Amino acid sequence: MKQSPGKTFLTYVWITLASVVYAFGFNWCYAPNHIGFGGITGVGQIINAILPWAPIGTVVIILNIPLFILGWKFIGGHLLVTSLFAMFVSSAAIDALNAIYTFQPMDPMLATIYGGVLMGLSLGVVFLQGATTGGTDLIARLLKLKMAWLPMGKLLMVIDLVVILAVAAAFGNVDSALYGVVALYISSMVMDMVLYGLDTAKVAYIISDRHKEIADTLVRDLDRGVTILHGEGAWSGQEKQVLMCAFKQRQIVMMKQLVKELDPAAFLIVCDAHEVMGEGFREYKQNDL
Repeated sequence: MKQSPGKTFLTYVWITLASVVYAFGFNWCYAPNHIGFGGITGVGQIINAILPWAPIGTVVIILNIPLFILGWKFIGGHLLVTSLFAMFVSSAAIDALNAIYTFQPMDPMLATIYGGVLMGLSLGVVFLQGATTGGTDLIARLLKLKMAWLPMGKLLMVIDLVVILAVAAAFGNVDSALYGVVALYISSMVMDMVLYGLDTAKVAYIISDRHKEIADTLVRDLDRGVTILHGEGAWSGQEKQVLMCAFKQRQIVMMKQLVKELDPAAFLIVCDAHEVMGEGFREYKQNDL
């Protein structure tokens, strides 16, 4: 579906801001502290360690060219254009910031934490706009088409881990890989928070002889929908009514109290729900990952 000019402009504004944050995080936290970075940018670190005269941002642009050519067949024009834009801005910003100011090394753990947060935040915003920064981000986006159930942050974490180990080998420093893995974990968690939200949902399954009363109470007091599933006890062979209810994490205490008050013998299972869309929760968006 074609975007309006105003929405398209806003998309590129967000991508630009996120790409600059990405470059700032890399130059401030990763580069001066020799912290292993994943993706094509990590490969750029390796090449720069071997050839110091080769700017990392320029190397990233060159390495991304064949990846975008390969990706043309599988992604739409909008994604390709926005991803090219994000890749170019982030890579150019890395070289520009490095030319303007040289960041000094800091405490490696602080660099790891803040670098991971900045990278996760910036990549999450870029993905929300339907783009990637190229490289392994683009590879992860393509893999997502085949493995839609796997969160983007986890996909990138697996791919980038291999690159981080290679960066550590290039620096000849095991600490580089160890800090890089921690930063990678932090960035993947922050990215998933940006993409999927902070308010984790829960799903409760309730088996009780007083299922009708419990369902009515949950609808009335929690303002949550309840679905009645028909089940059968494997050992007893008796028919059972199973209540399924999706609710916000902050409602879990009240949920348990209501069920216990109505039926202390009720069988209650509460599970994490990675993502819930629909009335009372978040709406589906075109670029949801």
